Amino acid sequence: MGIQIIKMPDIGEGIAEVELVAWYVKVGDVVAEDQILADVMTDKATVEIPSSVTGTVLALGGAVGQVMAVGSEVIRIEVEGAGNVKDAPATALAATSTPLNTLAAVSTPEHSSAQDERKIAQPERALSLAKAAPKTAATSNSAAPHVRPSGDKPIASPAVRRRAWEQGIALQFVPGSGTAGRITQTDLDVYAARAAQGPVSAQSDQRYAQRDAEEYIPVIGLRRKIAQKMQDAKRRIPHFTYVEEVDVTELEDLRGRLNAKYGKERGRLTLLPFIARALVLALRDFPQINARYDDEAAVVTRHTAVHLGIATQTEGGLMVPVLRHAETLDLWACAAEVLRLSEATRSGKAAREELSGSTITITSLGALGGIVSTPVINSPEVAIVGVNRMALRPMIRGGAVVARQMMNLSSSFDHRVVDGMHGAEFVQLLRGYLECPATLFVE
Repeated sequence: MGIQIIKMPDIGEGIAEVELVAWYVKVGDVVAEDQILADVMTDKATVEIPSSVTGTVLALGGAVGQVMAVGSEVIRIEVEGAGNVKDAPATALAATSTPLNTLAAVSTPEHSSAQDERKIAQPERALSLAKAAPKTAATSNSAAPHVRPSGDKPIASPAVRRRAWEQGIALQFVPGSGTAGRITQTDLDVYAARAAQGPVSAQSDQRYAQRDAEEYIPVIGLRRKIAQKMQDAKRRIPHFTYVEEVDVTELEDLRGRLNAKYGKERGRLTLLPFIARALVLALRDFPQINARYDDEAAVVTRHTAVHLGIATQTEGGLMVPVLRHAETLDLWACAAEVLRLSEATRSGKAAREELSGSTITITSLGALGGIVSTPVINSPEVAIVGVNRMALRPMIRGGAVVARQMMNLSSSFDHRVVDGMHGAEFVQLLRGYLECPATLFVE
């Protein structure tokens, strides 16, 4: 028998290190050739690491969340034949596999189950302690205690104290309604009445049970990449956000007519293809907004091609697939490509090249879009257009109050590259195209 070491492959694009985000095997598992062993994440996408051999896993080379260099050891597998490790003594292997397996244990199902059990046990333990507390401070007939802050003594007259002592009531747990929290005879009556009703109280009612459990969630994988990218964008880019309302009544009417006539054969249109077309046209007049800024080189690259990033929510977090050459697509081609990209991204099947290279981004929360937002720029881009919720609002047209479909655009710009006036003019141009949708097709 021999030992085969599988190392972190060179993924290309100048990538020197990757983050280990998932293990699909554990020590002792038998793996087959081409079986997926682990997932690693670059700045752009998740990459699967397959096995090149058939054998038994001896050791894992890292823990989930660990950043590993290209060429470092990923896994050790015992194979028939010589393998690629010469004269590796058994004692050395044992010493190697133990700590590596310990590091990787966080990703095994057994460990996850144990964590879940501890998370469940903590609140149950806290609840049992909370239920036990009144029994040590008051009689079994007392109602749920209202524990005063540590060191605070109950304030009551001698008559109230004597009555409480006779009835076996601990004043520490009786809420006081008098001045400065003084406990009155009425307070004792209320407390005693609640005790007589049995155990149904704030303490036994699960809605008011004390909860002390804490959950520790490592920020790894996609969440780490998102956190790093957002932190970098906010630290480096001086954002300014400009918000404008748009009357999309005519646009919605047009969209409805097109879907009614062509929806079955060409697919249904959402609002996004119309916004994408308006962006393509508006960017012709504002090339400084369809750009990427290299902080280190202090160089702005303006693009004639519109590679439109579409912010897409996935189970792992927000990702931005890229609609390439949006300027070449009609409404239905744009809608079909957006649908394909979003499905591929949510299923984790989007290629690396489909998740990079955008020149400007659209972000929308759909029905949850709210009235105003302040979207964070997708660095190294210099602008992002946020689409807020559409709603029927009363507007004045021709001196009369009429119902109109209104929607806000909340757009953020990099103030190092885009002047405030130019950002405002750009949004106003977008507004003009969307409020008069016929102009989307005559230029």
